[in-house]
Amino acid sequence: MPLPEIVSRAEWRAARERLLAKEKAVTRARDALNAERRRLPMVEIDREYVFEGGEGKATLLDLFEGRQQLVVHHFMFAPEWDAGCRSCSAFLDQIGHLAHLHARGTTFAVVSRAPFVKILPFKARMGWAMPWYSSYPGDFNEDFDVTLEHEGELVERPGLSCFLRDGSRVFHTYSTYERGLDGLGSTTSLLDLTALGRQEEWEEPKGRAPALGAPAGSPRIRYHDEYDG
Repeated sequence: MPLPEIVSRAEWRAARERLLAKEKAVTRARDALNAERRRLPMVEIDREYVFEGGEGKATLLDLFEGRQQLVVHHFMFAPEWDAGCRSCSAFLDQIGHLAHLHARGTTFAVVSRAPFVKILPFKARMGWAMPWYSSYPGDFNEDFDVTLEHEGELVERPGLSCFLRDGSRVFHTYSTYERGLDGLGSTTSLLDLTALGRQEEWEEPKGRAPALGAPAGSPRIRYHDEYDG
């Protein structure tokens, strides 16, 4: 196995500082890209999708759980499969405590095409607590380009879709697929995909950082058991 070159501490520090300049440039470029993503137009959802979850039938509006934003992980799990996709499972394993998303008015949910009776035992086997819904037998997966027809057969691909709620109106703001999920999983990386972002004052465009009801003087980031509600 070819290993990195062995150098002195001074040589390492000089090389590290050269790399750091490039890393900072990537961070600035990423901030600009995230701002451009938040400026994307959005499309109103005019179809009535019906899902099945732990509480029975649910609409897309129900998936928000009363919050303003929704991030859906399109988990590859076809109706004829006995277990979910391994790579999608690895992605879900890295999702942190959802309280940090909830505190910013954002719900995370998983949607698959498999019937809920197949999802439930697999979810229990994996030990996941996040909400998971079946879109079977509707067209939600096809409409959001994660179930595609290829040579006469339906094939699955992983993805994430973001939605924004204004009262009872639901809007689709963003989707990404396959390699677009690389590097995602943390609270901030998921918020960066949404229309409201991290809801910090420094973000562009301005005016999308609503007060979250935090007591005066309290930190924005708290222990996950300290958030109200």
